[in-house]
Amino acid sequence: MATGARSFLQSVRRYIKKPWEITGPCASPEFQEALPKATDYRVHCPATVPTQAIVPTANPETVFDIKYFSRDQRRNRPPIKRTILKKADVEKMMKETSFDVNDFPRPYLTTTIIEDDNAIGGGYQK
Repeated sequence: MATGARSFLQSVRRYIKKPWEITGPCASPEFQEALPKATDYRVHCPATVPTQAIVPTANPETVFDIKYFSRDQRRNRPPIKRTILKKADVEKMMKETSFDVNDFPRPYLTTTIIEDDNAIGGGYQK
């Protein structure tokens, strides 16, 4: 009795379709359900991976270092040197005469320049 009822239901299902399977994209024979089956969702448990991960190995000097702080030029600056002057140091510096006026070049001209005031056209050629 149960097998007869089951075969009858299967034959009825072949002719009676769901309303969304009559027309539209679901009516195509190539249509596949978007939801995966429970057996396809997670084939392997996360704790039991069938293959081991392949970790590439290389010489450490040929591998590019992606860390930012090793390439940050602001961190590579030498430390700032600060000098604290005391009153005795300042008085000693003021008493020192480390240069003479003759050590510097003379800023003024030592020769006179004679200009021709009678140039035709003010010195410009026509």
